[in-house]
Amino acid sequence: MLKITKLEAGYEKRKILKGINLEVKPGEIVAIIGPNGAGKSTLLKSIFNLCKIFSGEINFKNKDVTQLPTYESIYEGISYVPQGRQVFTNLSVHDNLEMGAYIMTNHQLLKTNIQDVFEKFPALKLKQHDDAFTLSGGQQQQLAIARALVQNPELLLLDEPSLGLSPKVMKDIFKKIVEISKEGISIILVEQNAKQAVEIADRTIVLEDGKVVLTGGKEILKDKRIKNIYFGGR
Repeated sequence: MLKITKLEAGYEKRKILKGINLEVKPGEIVAIIGPNGAGKSTLLKSIFNLCKIFSGEINFKNKDVTQLPTYESIYEGISYVPQGRQVFTNLSVHDNLEMGAYIMTNHQLLKTNIQDVFEKFPALKLKQHDDAFTLSGGQQQQLAIARALVQNPELLLLDEPSLGLSPKVMKDIFKKIVEISKEGISIILVEQNAKQAVEIADRTIVLEDGKVVLTGGKEILKDKRIKNIYFGGR
């Protein structure tokens, strides 16, 4: 589905990523964890062409998308949910979803897609005519994810979806992420809550100083480097 080779990326003249190699299979959840400043968010932004790529290659479905304009990435089947629950607060829930699917010209398909996300997120259906600023933090995060799903992505990039959420709401969000992946959508999940991310991921990649330092499955939690660096030795 996705293959990244020797990727170096960053901002202006500053390299954040330093030779990243990464592959993602169809329907796979890949968690990206690591300390602050490791390059996790930059990795997602590089796939969506929101930062400067110095060298390397990004292939999506055997097509070179390294320098593909961001809006064309959506046409190719890549959707991105940035951190911070970025929704259009003064628009209704329904209008937010329509904004997410601005590239779609088939209005019947758009209606179908919106109904599909309402089935996934019943709380949004109940509040579809309410302005987004009236939603709770968890509901706003659901809306941000739902808006990306309306685009019919094959690869979903999620940056810190649990940020600022209560433990219960966070658990619900992670449950939804697993459900989405079971529909065949590949997911790259950047998450500070490393333990939760590892538990739902098929594979976990640890970044440190812009480099991959560790890769594994759920057993990665037993690695001493993970316990000491990211869980305080617990």
